[in-house]
Amino acid sequence: MRKNIIYILTALTAITLLGGASCQREKPVKEESEPAVELQFNADTAYAYCHAQCVFGPRTMNSEAHDLCEEWIVETFRSLGCEVETQKAALTGYDGTMLRATNIIAHHHPERPRHIMLCAHWDSRPWADNDPDSTNWTKPVMAANDGASGVAVMLEVARLLQQVDTLNVGVDFVCFDAEDWGVPQWSNRNDPDSWALGSQYWSTHQQAKKWETSYGILLDMVGGQGAQFYQEGMSKRYAPSVVDRVWRAAHAAGYSGYFPMAAGGSITDDHIPVNEKAGIPTIDIISYYPQCEASSFGPTWHTVLDDMQHIDKNTLKAVGQTIIQVLLTE
Repeated sequence: MRKNIIYILTALTAITLLGGASCQREKPVKEESEPAVELQFNADTAYAYCHAQCVFGPRTMNSEAHDLCEEWIVETFRSLGCEVETQKAALTGYDGTMLRATNIIAHHHPERPRHIMLCAHWDSRPWADNDPDSTNWTKPVMAANDGASGVAVMLEVARLLQQVDTLNVGVDFVCFDAEDWGVPQWSNRNDPDSWALGSQYWSTHQQAKKWETSYGILLDMVGGQGAQFYQEGMSKRYAPSVVDRVWRAAHAAGYSGYFPMAAGGSITDDHIPVNEKAGIPTIDIISYYPQCEASSFGPTWHTVLDDMQHIDKNTLKAVGQTIIQVLLTE
């Protein structure tokens, strides 16, 4: 990620930011817009799932670490009671490299007629092209936040749903591959379609299902220190009611400080092909650091510092509890 970015701060955002420190945000203030659910997301477990992916090393395309992590994700979802399928594809990178890609799809209660989709990408950026040290630009990114954190949240949600007998929907967990093979900053090329290759493929190779997918929620960079999640522009364009639904849930769960009712930016991410090609209204929960000079995606984005030392359990908790709130109030 990420691609073409247009950030427009609203007046409300500007007021929120006054006096804030770079790359920081204040603790959330609990707001009771709807009753909070009792089931609690376990940030320690999510952190462990994030760490387990990083143990393999950077999960760059066509690497052994990528293949081993694929097996681990598949088996972990299965151990959590999900039915799992894989979608294999040979995709072409911006530079002509053939990419052995695998989209991993896990289903919780596939027999139910209505489903909600959660998704994230699981591959690592092959180049730390936003690192302040140019000697790191061709090094792979560990992708603890930009990849592993979203998968970790989904795995913890899947684990918790085994304890629930009141869920009214099926849940699909989709791990997109080949999201981060987009044109590096040090290249003279400009190809927005070089990003999100796995979700592009998934969105155009849908098979008939016995259920209806009401909407989707993409989780991208949901474990960073000091993260906040503004309302992303393309999400508001394609699925405004889902944005409203999720942000109300975040406030009900007590995480308004992480989910301000303010506009962020418009981002090319995995949710774009899901909206445009698969026709599933899908939003992007993605971190935004409007005062961070290194990147609006945070100080570790596409750098060698995107590692477990910069993952915050509090951020994982805020996002994970919000997802639990959404699912259990369907």
